[in-house]
Amino acid sequence: MKTFDFRSDTVTKPSDAMREAMAKAVVGDDVYHEDPTVNRLEAMTAELLGKEASLFVSSGTMGNLVAVLAQCQRGDEVIMGTQGHTFLHEAGGVSVLGGVSMFTVPNDADGSIPLAGLEAAVRNHFDVHEPITKLVILENTQNFCGGAVLNPFYVSEVAEFCKSHGLGLHIDGARLFNAAVELNMPVSEVVKEADSVTFCLSKGLGAPVGSMLSGTKAFIQKARRLRKILGGGMRQVGILAAAGIYALEHHVERLRIDHVRAKQLASGISELPGVQITRDTPHTNIIFFALDDTVEIDTPTFLKKLAEKGVLIMDVGPREFRMVTHLEISDEGVGQCLQAFKDILG
Repeated sequence: MKTFDFRSDTVTKPSDAMREAMAKAVVGDDVYHEDPTVNRLEAMTAELLGKEASLFVSSGTMGNLVAVLAQCQRGDEVIMGTQGHTFLHEAGGVSVLGGVSMFTVPNDADGSIPLAGLEAAVRNHFDVHEPITKLVILENTQNFCGGAVLNPFYVSEVAEFCKSHGLGLHIDGARLFNAAVELNMPVSEVVKEADSVTFCLSKGLGAPVGSMLSGTKAFIQKARRLRKILGGGMRQVGILAAAGIYALEHHVERLRIDHVRAKQLASGISELPGVQITRDTPHTNIIFFALDDTVEIDTPTFLKKLAEKGVLIMDVGPREFRMVTHLEISDEGVGQCLQAFKDILG
């Protein structure tokens, strides 16, 4: 029996073709700007996103941290959503390492941060008692709002808000290409008004390691130095960059399939007694659901029974769970998952 891992799209492994590209990568010393493969990936990313320059970083967490450090001083403040990855799942790095405080505003169900909430969060720069607001972070897609895709008109409104208040706008685009595919828009249009952008190569795009950070040439020059300070200056990194190039050339359009399979899964499990789809999912490739009190099974037992049937999922709260589709979830995997649910909850 095969095992299908729905816990996250981070569990994807490089395909044989991707591994071959990695093995054949021409490499050099990236700290000296001499690795032609990572140079190509960075140039390719900048062109795709419509930005002046890009930088390869080891993870999305590092990319977001570098973006904040490059745009804020110690004692400054960043506004983000209460469901934002930077706030919830990056170990408080912007505060621990950057001395930057985080002001959170509750996200709406669609992943947005209300403009009124942003307005109320901006500090009075003339009050010596308050930190100085410098940056707004949006997440697109918004993971814990169920993979929600931000409305492009809303992003434009936030960008205009930031300009009028002298603030930077950073987009945490860990699953940015899922958003672009769902919107049927060029990714450059999705992020055209952002000052800085990150996206992850090792989620739905299927690379083993890495994220990209993009912005102006001056911003990336500063970011490169900060990456070095954080221990992220790597040498023959072209082996990893080759995987990123392969992912961008071969794995973007297929994300649509993941979205279709997520909808199939959600539709199937929603018909079972006691299952409630939550967070208005799926928007893209993420499904949240809960078991109501009529289901007489506890969370550990439910997860164990699914695992015994070759299905791995993640619990995210009391009787609430998450499933994520990705390139290793086939139609067979969807079918096996639905059958496992029926056998256990039927």
